[in-house]
Amino acid sequence: MTRRWSRQALARLAFVLLIAASVTPLIVQSLRSDTGPFIEIVDSGDVVRTISLSAMKKMPVLTREGSYQNQYGNWRDEGDYSGVLLIDLLGNVSYGTIDVVADDGYRVTIDRSRVEDVDYPMILAYRMDDAEVPDWTDGFRIAVLPEDGGVSNADYGVESAGGYWVKRVSRLIINP
Repeated sequence: MTRRWSRQALARLAFVLLIAASVTPLIVQSLRSDTGPFIEIVDSGDVVRTISLSAMKKMPVLTREGSYQNQYGNWRDEGDYSGVLLIDLLGNVSYGTIDVVADDGYRVTIDRSRVEDVDYPMILAYRMDDAEVPDWTDGFRIAVLPEDGGVSNADYGVESAGGYWVKRVSRLIINP
C-alpha cells in the first residue's frame, strides 16, 4: 500500500506542478501588460523602449479613410483608420530609415522622406472602423493616409503601395 500512495502523491504533485507551470506565465504576462498591447522602438544604440496602446491614445491621433493598391492594381482594405503619426512615435531622433517589423517576421525599410511626407501621412494605426487592437486582427498596422484616402501605385511611385501597409507591427527599428 505504501508504494501506491507514493505513486498517487507523485501524480498529484506532478499535476500541481503542471498547473503552476501553465498559470505562472499568464500571471506574469498580465502583470507586465497591464497597459495593454504595445510595440517596441529600437534606436540606433539598440536601446529598446515600449509604447503601449494606452500611451498612444494620449498622443495626437489622425483618423482618415484609407486604402491602397496592391502589386496587381487591386484596391484593398478600405476603411477608416485611426492612429499616431510615425514621426510622433519616433520622437526627436536622427534617422535615415526605419525598419517596420511584423510579428511574423515580415520586414520593410521605409525612407525618412516617406515617414515625414505631409501629403501621404504615415501612421501606426490601432483602429480600423469599429475594431481596435487587440480585437482588430490586423493588430497595429502601418497606414498611409492622404486626404483623398487612396494610395495608388502610380501616385506613390512604387510597384505596390500595399507593401508599406504592414500588419501586426511589433517593432520599429531606427537606422542612421
